[in-house]
Order: sequence, then C-alpha cells, then structure tokens
Amino acid sequence: MSESAGLLADPAEVRAILVASAQAGEPITYSEVLGLLGHRFTRPKMRALCKVLAFVDDEAEERGEPELAVLVVRQSDGLPGQGWWIGGAPKHCYSGLWEGPAAAKLIRKVQQRAFEFWAGREG
Repeated sequence: MSESAGLLADPAEVRAILVASAQAGEPITYSEVLGLLGHRFTRPKMRALCKVLAFVDDEAEERGEPELAVLVVRQSDGLPGQGWWIGGAPKHCYSGLWEGPAAAKLIRKVQQRAFEFWAGREG
C-alpha cells in the first residue's frame, strides 16, 4: 500500500496546485486549494488537507526543493494554520507567536524561497 493511501487528495495534484501558486508568486488559501480539489471548505477537510501538505513537503525535501505547504494560508490573516506552525516553524528555529508581525515576517521569507525557486521552472 502506498504511503499516500487514505489521503484527501493525490499528493501530485496538490503539489501541482502549490507549484502553480509558487510560480505565480502568490500564496493560496485553504479554501481555494480545497475548491480546486472539488471539495468545499470544512474544518475536517482542512485538517485532511494538512496531512497531504505534510506529505508534499516531505517529498519536496527529499528532492532538495523548498517547502510548499507554507504557501497555503488562512483567508483571515494570510498565515498558515496550526499544522504548519507545529511542523514547519521548528525547521526555521522559530518559536514565537503564530500570528502577528514576527510570524508574518517569517512566512514571507519562507514563501519567498518557494517563489524564487519556482519562478520560470516547470513543475
């Protein structure tokens, strides 16, 4: 059985959405990603999407690519949700608040790596 079995969506499909977002130089909301996958936004669907995002980032790390899950943000404040902060923030030696100016600064920095990496590249 594949490691991705039981996930909300095919990780390759989610990766393609995130690479397109990175190529456009824009983050994408949880709701937008779910909509592109044919789901309406619900908290359980969002949590299920987070499992796929972790899988996508694990594979990106194996390929030496920058993380992509950081591009998926809340509509309300443009920051990733709790799942990213628990898994992603420690990788960046960040232990501050998950919202506010310091959080936004970190997210912009990490997102910029993805934007720069994917600018002009094929997914």
